[in-house]
Amino acid sequence: MDIVCVLFDGITALDIVGPYEVLQRLPEANVKFTATERGEIRTDNRFLGLVADHTFADTTSADVLVVPGGFATRALEKDAALLEWIRAIDLTTTWTTSVCTGSMLLAAAGLLEGKEATSHWASLVRLREYGAIPTSRRVVEQGKIVTAAGVSSGIDMALTLTARIAGDDFAQGVQLGIEYDPQPPFDSGSVDKAPKAIFEFLSAMYAGRL
Repeated sequence: MDIVCVLFDGITALDIVGPYEVLQRLPEANVKFTATERGEIRTDNRFLGLVADHTFADTTSADVLVVPGGFATRALEKDAALLEWIRAIDLTTTWTTSVCTGSMLLAAAGLLEGKEATSHWASLVRLREYGAIPTSRRVVEQGKIVTAAGVSSGIDMALTLTARIAGDDFAQGVQLGIEYDPQPPFDSGSVDKAPKAIFEFLSAMYAGRL
């Protein structure tokens, strides 16, 4: 099973590392990290480097495609070559997925038109620009396309997908294996729950970068 994980300069690390940690445990998983060129890709804060062993040019099919997000996706929405590659790979996939603003790339490629989809809350409404139907659900399944909300929700998406591929028992085993049992110290992980002052601060910060 070829699982293709997209990398690009400015990626949010957990968007791809979270799903990877789950999906690489699938039976016969063959994970490929792919980018425009082989080599190191720096994350959004430049602190972490991830390595692409494959290029878009030499990756022509996938059973599972994972498109992560990050602030860099805004510019990539206009990258005609990348969007054409996403459309071409989608024709070969069993599952096409995204995390965070990765859904904006799926949308820009024309894959979400008329479909419900999610993204990071700061970009969610922009899905309408591409004809998608925004929803704040953490994981949204629309046929073979599965979108996840912001950053950490990629783990939930990957577990959901693992259940679809290998069954609920296997997915629960993976969840136990990675001890994914969130018990955060604060109940502010969504727009509906966060204190107003925190929401306004983050909104202003993201507006400047998005």
